[in-house]
Amino acid sequence: MATIILLSAFIISIVALVFFIVAMIRGWFDPDSKGAEVIFAANEIGNPEDPAASPEARKALERTSPEGDDHAPDPRELESRAAADRSTDTITFVFLSCAIVWLLAASFAGLTASIKMHEPDWLGAYEWLTFGRIRTLHLNALAYGFLPMAGLGLAIWMLPRLLKTTLVGGQFALLGAILWNAGLIAGLGAIAAGFSDGMEWLEMPWQVDILLVVGGAIVAVTLVLTLRRRNVDHLYVSVWYMGAALFWFPILFLVGNIPGVHFGVQQAAMNWWYGHNALGLFFTPLALATIYYFLPKVMGTPVKSYALSLLGFWTLAFFYGQVGAHHLIGSPVPGWLITLSIVQSMMMVIPVFAFSVNQYYTMQGKLRMLLHSPTLRFLAFAGLMYAASSVQGSFEALRAINTVTHFTHYTVGHAHLGLYGFVAMALFGGMYFVMPRVMQREWPYPKLILVHFWLSVAGIGIYFIALTFGGWFQGMAMLDATRPFMESVTLTLPYLKGRSIGGALMTLAHVVFAAHFVAMVLRLGPARDAPALFYVPKGDRA
Repeated sequence: MATIILLSAFIISIVALVFFIVAMIRGWFDPDSKGAEVIFAANEIGNPEDPAASPEARKALERTSPEGDDHAPDPRELESRAAADRSTDTITFVFLSCAIVWLLAASFAGLTASIKMHEPDWLGAYEWLTFGRIRTLHLNALAYGFLPMAGLGLAIWMLPRLLKTTLVGGQFALLGAILWNAGLIAGLGAIAAGFSDGMEWLEMPWQVDILLVVGGAIVAVTLVLTLRRRNVDHLYVSVWYMGAALFWFPILFLVGNIPGVHFGVQQAAMNWWYGHNALGLFFTPLALATIYYFLPKVMGTPVKSYALSLLGFWTLAFFYGQVGAHHLIGSPVPGWLITLSIVQSMMMVIPVFAFSVNQYYTMQGKLRMLLHSPTLRFLAFAGLMYAASSVQGSFEALRAINTVTHFTHYTVGHAHLGLYGFVAMALFGGMYFVMPRVMQREWPYPKLILVHFWLSVAGIGIYFIALTFGGWFQGMAMLDATRPFMESVTLTLPYLKGRSIGGALMTLAHVVFAAHFVAMVLRLGPARDAPALFYVPKGDRA
């Protein structure tokens, strides 16, 4: 029966691929889709926009998009957009500043944990720097520090623009950020001191989690109030993703942290239901919302098929909820739960293909923009990694492959490809676009953006390749009954050193990013033009 269900998943996926082909043949990739155009002012389509680009790069971007309109958009629309930006400046700055702090903390904790994998005695005299604690500090600083602060900061900035209104109740968002960060500081302090709930992704004591729940709920109040004051009839797909993320995460977090309810096998099932859904139903929607807004804005081109963007949203919502149980293959959980998870994992091919096909056709013929747009490089790379990590995850859920990769470093490499290669890179791109608007000043050193990008790409590339090969060899060694277990450990040492090299490059990239962020905030560096906040007809440009 399980085989029949699994085979059905493949068949449905093939049917979905046929649907995409039919959609292209019948013109469902409609370039005039009105829903995709709501993020643009009148006459703005065809005019690329990237505040992170230098003046020279912006001119090069304009040359790659000759179809731009020489007529200026309605000044009332531009003034409305500027008012929306002003209403979010302070709040967005607070969230993104907190994100930078947590990014650095998570990076150095992660690098320390990585080095200790092949140098276990390093810093062994300090209890809070032992592997069990420092690795947990790394995960929680990233999962509850950098990613939510950056994702929510960008959501707060995007939402008024998408709803054509000003932010309502900004004071609630600030209060929520304070409570969230206070809870995170307390939680990380508890972990460093040796207090933990002992479940991955849910290590912080539940008493501390209350602050995160209350803080997150207060932030959501701001977004709900703003949504009620919208001046648009149509909600762009990014609003759907952001709203869903803020609806799903409180449910996940509350269920995962209710004390005294989950025990034994049930606790394991709940643990991976939460852990996987935190990625798929919170971080992924925020990252996709970021890409669906900023990528078309930078290119000056609406997404090719708005229908596919909505198909991707609803299939993500429908299929992702039960994929986490494939982490429990081989455990004493019910067999039907494992099979359901495998089927759901394979079905995730549909929303991934919906996004990937849409991204490809949106960027078709305009790939040269990648040479000139810093924001676009991050977003395009993130989109590619979304496809790669998701397809890899779907096949990794199959029992034949999971038998080898389970309990190995292969899974760690896969997790970082999704959480860093996709989510973090998308958020980096969004932050590079937003900060010049927030600070009313360009990035002082544009070349540092390029340095950040290539260090991150090289870092995650080395990290992923090292752990993928090392993890596979490790799994094969553990399955070979003729080889001692310690051989499966020692053979991973060269790959673990490669992991540390990749981690060091990513950490260096984050230091560069943070230094550049501080330079912009303190107005250091060379004097540069203010960002192009208002449209200038092409004929009037220098």
